[in-house]
Amino acid sequence: MSRLERLLNLTAALLSTSRPLTAQEVHERVPGYPEGAGPAYHRAFERDKDALREMGVPVRVEVVAGTDPPIEGYRIRREDYELRDPGLAPDELAALHLATLLVQVEGLAGRPALWKLGGVPGGVEEPAVVTVPTWPQLVPLWRAVAERRAVGFDYRDQHRQVEPWRVSYSRGHWYVDGHDRDRGEQRRFRLDRMGPEVDLGEPGAFVRPATIADSEPHPWELGDEPAVLARMAVDADQAGWAIDQVGPEAVRQRLDDGGVILELTVTDINAFRSFALGFLDHAEVLAPPELRDDIVHWVEVLAGSATVAGGDG
Repeated sequence: MSRLERLLNLTAALLSTSRPLTAQEVHERVPGYPEGAGPAYHRAFERDKDALREMGVPVRVEVVAGTDPPIEGYRIRREDYELRDPGLAPDELAALHLATLLVQVEGLAGRPALWKLGGVPGGVEEPAVVTVPTWPQLVPLWRAVAERRAVGFDYRDQHRQVEPWRVSYSRGHWYVDGHDRDRGEQRRFRLDRMGPEVDLGEPGAFVRPATIADSEPHPWELGDEPAVLARMAVDADQAGWAIDQVGPEAVRQRLDDGGVILELTVTDINAFRSFALGFLDHAEVLAPPELRDDIVHWVEVLAGSATVAGGDG
């Protein structure tokens, strides 16, 4: 996860909370920080707060109500966050103009606000290089995370009951991570695949885990297909690179010749197929049989198409 995404998630968390968040709560809710709320995390958090303040984001430090001894918390009051005329110089307006051309948050009136500052002539509509999407589910989900409310929503034609742990932005999409009550496991849901309605339960309905894994999920884990446990053998000359990609916890067996057997949870077969085929003849999918057959069939069809194309030439 890039630092820009982490700063965006931090701003969203501090802006949406109804009370100050302690440093521990920030660590639990905002992805991208070092594991464990130790010195490395606190240094990163301090740098991020300084960066937001340098950008004019009013991060407030307040005592969390009901704590004894007093504990400091952090939040961004919406009334402090509203745009005021900052008295920008022409070169500063030019820099702000460039930023609005590069990044556009969907649904936010950044360009008209810049017009009010005198920075952009009316009628100029250059396309943004990067667009950060917004979704109507964001507000109720942020509230649910802050108040520990279970939520209900439709997801790919199925109704889900979820204890939301955090909302995050990654790889161009918004996600909510939490405990899927129906499946009894941690799951990640993309907001653009959710129905528009989010039902909120009662506050304080669950206990958020002390730590939430900050590692980015792999592409083959981001689908919503029934999960399968894939076993794949990787040759010795590619084993080190494979372990770097999937993590040592995926290694189920180390072979005498230096190769490895990996086990991966797959919910997106297309993404897993792309990963496996990237090894060419240095890897073999062993199980389950239906996944192996799918990849073999895909390769055979591809090889047949290439043969036909070569014959026509």
